[in-house]
Amino acid sequence: MKFTVPLIVLVLLLVLVPIFIWFGCRIEPGNGEIAVLIRKTGRPLPPDELIARSPDQKGIQLEVLGEGRYFRNPYTWDWEIHPVVDVPAGKFAVLVRKYGRNLEGGKIIAEDEETRGVLRDVLGTGRHRINPYAYEVKIYDDVKIMPGYVGVVTSVSGDDVFSGARNDNNFQHGFLVQPGRKGVLATVLKEGTHRINPFIYSVALVNIQSQRHEFSGNDAISFLTVDGFSVSLEGTVEFNIDEALAPRLAHEVGDMEDILKKLILPSVHGFARLEGSKKAATEFIIGESRQVFQTQLEKYLRENCRKWGVAINSVLIRDIIVPQEVAEIIRNRELAQQEARKYAEQIEQARSEAELQKQKMLAEQNSRKTEAETLQLTATISARQKQMEQVIAAETELKVAEVALKTAEADAQAAINAAEAERSVIAERNQREAEVLTRQVQAYGGGDAYIRAMLYQKLMPGVRSIISNSADTGLFGLPLPLGESVRNEGGAK
Repeated sequence: MKFTVPLIVLVLLLVLVPIFIWFGCRIEPGNGEIAVLIRKTGRPLPPDELIARSPDQKGIQLEVLGEGRYFRNPYTWDWEIHPVVDVPAGKFAVLVRKYGRNLEGGKIIAEDEETRGVLRDVLGTGRHRINPYAYEVKIYDDVKIMPGYVGVVTSVSGDDVFSGARNDNNFQHGFLVQPGRKGVLATVLKEGTHRINPFIYSVALVNIQSQRHEFSGNDAISFLTVDGFSVSLEGTVEFNIDEALAPRLAHEVGDMEDILKKLILPSVHGFARLEGSKKAATEFIIGESRQVFQTQLEKYLRENCRKWGVAINSVLIRDIIVPQEVAEIIRNRELAQQEARKYAEQIEQARSEAELQKQKMLAEQNSRKTEAETLQLTATISARQKQMEQVIAAETELKVAEVALKTAEADAQAAINAAEAERSVIAERNQREAEVLTRQVQAYGGGDAYIRAMLYQKLMPGVRSIISNSADTGLFGLPLPLGESVRNEGGAK
């Protein structure tokens, strides 16, 4: 079997082309790597340019390839493998652009995407795909402000205070600058973690916690009194920096040591020498002058340091050192005064005991008097109570008698009313009976007939027989007529 040349070439191409593409055109950045592309053909870059802005330009390309698999023509492209920028925890990165238009006037901060210089924005913790030919990477530590501290920010870029428009003198007494100018800013950084571009801002930590300084030994306050003696004062001053005025204080005075040496200690020494020279040495040992001096010193320090942003919390004069000869005189006088006070206290104690005894006797006398008055008062109250009880009993009996009298009067009136009613009834009944009797008499034709009828009604029920003659002489000699003969066996007819 014969193979023609075209067939052999085709077979070779089918075998060699994939091998060429795989081994000659393959770009495969691994984990944590990038590929920087370099174009071999295309439009040449300007003389002052380093990075190609578009894919058709010859040179190092701005865009990079991340991890993965890519294929490029090795005739047109070349490439380099670089590690990614790894910013560890607690740090940040600042990028410096190497390409673009040069800055003017000594500026270092890139104004836009077309200028070289330091970029304003920083890169945080993590991995970043940064072209090492286009950017320089600088790693810095985070600015950590602990509790009790503030950060005074100084702008190291921007308009110079000595050129261009002048600074506003009304802004923080003219010592601080507004944002956008070089100098100390009025705004401070609070506690926390901050990522501050060191090419733009510088941060100084200022302790705003309460500080304590002892002026003793070489720092003791020495001055001459009005009587020519040298006196030294040792004590303690506590202070802290006002957070709002920390920038001005740090700019005008300095750090904590400068605040002590330039502000607090000179004020203490100046006040002590001025006011201490007005008093005698003995006034700093006895009496109230020591406390008054301490109060005046604290007031003076508060007023003098407040305008600088330093708050004085307390001033304590712990010890006052006077010459030995003055101290001896004062000590002897103090002992004599203590003895005098001791004797005075004893006399006062004896006087108090006598007064106490007197008060006890008066108290006992008053107690007896009170008991007698109590007994008298009790007897008086008892007598008045009995008298009141008797009066109340008599009044009660009187009221009972009055009630009984009223009741008897009411009963008598009731009896009279009842008798009157009964009399009226009887009179009415008698009147009616009289009327009835009158009508009956009238019915019988007279009184005699009525009496005979009444007599017959009374007698006749008991009569069994009547014996009579025919003479009309009446019954039993009474003038009673007989209308009919009377049977012997029965009653009268």
